[in-house]
Amino acid sequence: MICVLSGGVGAAKFLRGLRGSNLDQQIVAIVNTGDDDRFHSLAVSPDIDTVTYTLAGLSNDSLGWGVKDETFVAMQELTALGGESWFSLGDRDLATHLYRTDRLNEKATLSEVTAEIASKRNVGIEILPMSNDPVRTRILLCSGGTTREVSFQEYFVKQRHQERILEVNYRGAETATAAPRVLDSIAEAEVIIIAPSNPILSIKPILAIDEIAKAVIKRRSSTVFVSPIVGGKAIKGPAESNLRDLFGDASLVSVARIYEDFASGIVIDHRDSEAKSELESLGYRVLLTDTMMTTRAKEEALAEATVDFAKAGAVN
Repeated sequence: MICVLSGGVGAAKFLRGLRGSNLDQQIVAIVNTGDDDRFHSLAVSPDIDTVTYTLAGLSNDSLGWGVKDETFVAMQELTALGGESWFSLGDRDLATHLYRTDRLNEKATLSEVTAEIASKRNVGIEILPMSNDPVRTRILLCSGGTTREVSFQEYFVKQRHQERILEVNYRGAETATAAPRVLDSIAEAEVIIIAPSNPILSIKPILAIDEIAKAVIKRRSSTVFVSPIVGGKAIKGPAESNLRDLFGDASLVSVARIYEDFASGIVIDHRDSEAKSELESLGYRVLLTDTMMTTRAKEEALAEATVDFAKAGAVN
């Protein structure tokens, strides 16, 4: 089994590469739910949906979120009526949130609903939410000398992640427990891979749940991460600015220090070869390869190279 700690877009592409590769192994994705929220009383799980849509061949690659061939008639009508529509839900996407909300209202767990949707979409891997308990990423922002705390989605979507971050909290993580199958998957996996997702906003919410963190630490020698930073820049999203705001720079060393208790290996792009010796001095094994997943073939090549690298250092 290959277990992958996952955020949204970068993780989804990596998982698609794993599924499409020549690796004949079960794949389990443990997905961040720290950016889950409710809009118009509907339960929305953005990272779970991004992973699901991508693996189902439904992802809207032009937008980077939502469903392909999407229309937004409902949101347009809501806007015309004067309703709040900054978090735009497409008409096809709404079906997922309606289904999820109905099932949760029927007392199904998020794990159960996620499995049902994944099965109906024929995604080909097991998708697990990190927890069935609510964990919410809350962000303290600073603008013009004024600070305020906002939800992840307000920061990421409404404010377009433009303001400086002072602090990030994962509210509810201190009492949350891992969803069913999460701890077993970590314990039983041949290797564990931390996907090229934002370490602060996508992966740390998962690791903020104490029993998940302890389980990954126990498997440190079998765990590697794929850097989401190439040449000091984020492949996608605000990881670069987040790292600068909270750690002073967006270097690979900053990312490596975040994961030093959890992973023994790091996969970096060949353009960052000059950082290899410094990362090795921190105790990491380092793989240099092409981490830019610009084609399906590159997704699969990165996935295969990462798994081989993880297996080479794994101690089970």
